[in-house]
Amino acid sequence: MPPHPEPQTLDFLLAQVSRLHHQRAHELLEGLGLYRGQPPVLFALWEQAGLTHSELAERLGISSATITKMLQRMEKAGFVKRQPDAGDQRVSRVYLTKAGRAVHSKLEAIFQQMEIENFNGFSDDERVVLRTFLLRLRKNLEQAIQGKIPC
Repeated sequence: MPPHPEPQTLDFLLAQVSRLHHQRAHELLEGLGLYRGQPPVLFALWEQAGLTHSELAERLGISSATITKMLQRMEKAGFVKRQPDAGDQRVSRVYLTKAGRAVHSKLEAIFQQMEIENFNGFSDDERVVLRTFLLRLRKNLEQAIQGKIPC
């Protein structure tokens, strides 16, 4: 008997792949002291330092409460620091610390490793086709969330 019985639906297979991807990402990121949702925060701050909480939340498509909790955890781990805005003390801006800047190359290496592991044995043509399918799948899910796809 194979280690993973074949799923009955594509949706079930997609859920399995998503779960395994999440598990692998967690394993690799844990070695850096990061959680799976935190790399996008780092990438945003590598692009533009001093973003506000609301700018980060909007850029990442997450709630203000989620970004606040995430930043608290990242600040405690030493990756970011929050400072009051010079012009408006009610606003807090987020900056990378030395550790936050130093993890950049290691994080890039992890994503490169995942790319190699995930698509081992895929031809360039297969990758192009898979990318096309995944983009369509993402679009369908976004439309379903917005209520634009009939059930």
